[in-house]
Amino acid sequence: MAPREQWASKLGFILAAAGSAIGLGAIWKFPYMAGTNGGSVFVLLFIISTIAIGLPILLAEFIIGRMGQADAVTIFERFGKSKWWKGIAWLGFAFGFIVLSFYSVVGGWILSYLVRAFTGKLAVQDHGELFASITSNPVEVLFAQFVFMFLTVWIVQGGIKGGIERASKWMMPLLFVFFILLAIRSLTLDGAMEGVRFLFVPDWSLLTGSTFLLALGQAFFSLSVGVTAMMTYASYLSKEEKLGQSAISVSILNIVISILAGLVIFPAVFALGGSPAEGPGLIFVILPAIFEQMPFGTFFMVLFFILMLFATLTSAIALLEIVISTGIRTRYDRRRRASWVFGSMIFIIGLPSALSFGILEDFSIFGNSFFDFADIITSRIGMPIGALFISLFAGFILTNAQTSKELAVPKPIHALWKFLVRFLVPIAIVVIFAAWIFESIF
Repeated sequence: MAPREQWASKLGFILAAAGSAIGLGAIWKFPYMAGTNGGSVFVLLFIISTIAIGLPILLAEFIIGRMGQADAVTIFERFGKSKWWKGIAWLGFAFGFIVLSFYSVVGGWILSYLVRAFTGKLAVQDHGELFASITSNPVEVLFAQFVFMFLTVWIVQGGIKGGIERASKWMMPLLFVFFILLAIRSLTLDGAMEGVRFLFVPDWSLLTGSTFLLALGQAFFSLSVGVTAMMTYASYLSKEEKLGQSAISVSILNIVISILAGLVIFPAVFALGGSPAEGPGLIFVILPAIFEQMPFGTFFMVLFFILMLFATLTSAIALLEIVISTGIRTRYDRRRRASWVFGSMIFIIGLPSALSFGILEDFSIFGNSFFDFADIITSRIGMPIGALFISLFAGFILTNAQTSKELAVPKPIHALWKFLVRFLVPIAIVVIFAAWIFESIF
């Protein structure tokens, strides 16, 4: 039997974990959520929520994963006092399938836009119509989704050191460089400071309970916690690495990338007469139009969609790794075959989501398209439930001796973290979940 791999370096682990956390949540969702929910007030609440809520859950996954040094099912079987705890791992396995099935569709859209940016075919009159035509074309969306899944599987089947770590070590630094270049270009536009004020100068009249809940939810989901992805990554980490430093590094990187995304988008939006409240179409519809009006716009547009592709791939890699790690359990020699088999299955499961904006647009599940339904049952139901139980498992099932040994911090810091995962974090998750249900019903 082949031995279980480990990360070759702490940096490789941090970059891979940060890539998983950042993804579309930070680059695509954060700007439009901030744009439609108070700008700087939302940003401030997002930062507070990431540190107070997201970081403790992230650290819980790191502790459980590194302590177990195995797939999530084996870990919960080994340390859980009841066999039903391993259901958390199988929940992560199932939702890893579903999330990646529609996530790969968005990855395909990004590939379509990237090809058009390279070939100069994004210079159109109506970018809303272009987006609709791309997403409703069954041949294009399926082919683009297939290519995206192929890239994801090709990286993951190479293993931890040869695939995931190697890819993350060059993708993540390039992501930072691209973001900084784009932010500098955006900030040099006439009128850009209005976008900076929108992002950093609070308008306290926009501070509402709803804004707080949305910011808390954004922090929670952008860290990619609740589906055992971070637990799986931490299971490949050596005992010498300090988990607290790693968790803090990943959280800070997530915040920095989110704010950089805002600095790329909002100064340009305000400088060129756009609206920050465009919603989910802010990137796919507004940004190409903005880039066209900028000097060297085509160049920067290509850079931006390359960046988007990198960010999406790093998250997709983590999601597939959940499935692979759980699927092969201790049979590490089966990684390559399992990667292609599970990757093919995920592609097939994602076909209805890919066709939701075209030939299947009239089909619905409880009033939602296949794409929206997959998003709802994972991001609004599966991930909160998974994170809730992970928090309770770390807080009440694992002993103080076990967690303090893994965390290796002074007793007061360990006691604070234990209080957070036992009480504050579960309460926050329940509040977010209850608020969504209340809004859905009423």
